[in-house]
Amino acid sequence: MLEVFLKGLGIGLAIAAPVGPIGLLCIRRSVAQGRAAGLATGFGAAAADGTYGLLVAAGVSATGLLTRYATPMQLFGGLLIAWLGLMTLRGFFADRPEEAAAPPAKSVLGAFGSTYLLTLSNPATILAFTGMIAALGAAAGNAPHAAYWLVIGVFLGSALWWLILVHAALWARAKIAADTLRWLDLIAGTILIVWGLGLAIGAIFGG
Repeated sequence: MLEVFLKGLGIGLAIAAPVGPIGLLCIRRSVAQGRAAGLATGFGAAAADGTYGLLVAAGVSATGLLTRYATPMQLFGGLLIAWLGLMTLRGFFADRPEEAAAPPAKSVLGAFGSTYLLTLSNPATILAFTGMIAALGAAAGNAPHAAYWLVIGVFLGSALWWLILVHAALWARAKIAADTLRWLDLIAGTILIVWGLGLAIGAIFGG
């Protein structure tokens, strides 16, 4: 069982580690809103990873399910990323630098929920878990409950990465001037908008 768990841990780390729109969002929220918002964002992504893993372990035909709904999920995810990018740009256009550095407290539950939905609809996550189906079968074999141990490993591996990323961002925040955070909002917001619109357009036109 330990071997299966460790394989799941590695899969979770491998899926979470590439810095995409979700990683960028986690960094921005950690820097601008603090540890609670950053951790809620990261654990929302980890929970989505665990959800896909649980569906596979429970015997759901994940390949067909993900393929069937990949386009509308990509469209939804792209629009959500673009909307979050617009919200991020608000920090850049704040009247005072300190407003960007210390925005009003946000809902931790909202940070968790938005990232959970975003990760579920992210095409990269869908592709990763389509490939994970084969890994699940190979790792779990015929051992009882092995698939669920693999899912636990996937969740914890993903959560571990987000924990590291959040605290790295918090460490960097201590060295960043308040006015610099406005430019972080500009860069992050622009990237998220372009990325999100690109995903949405690709879903609409079959790209």
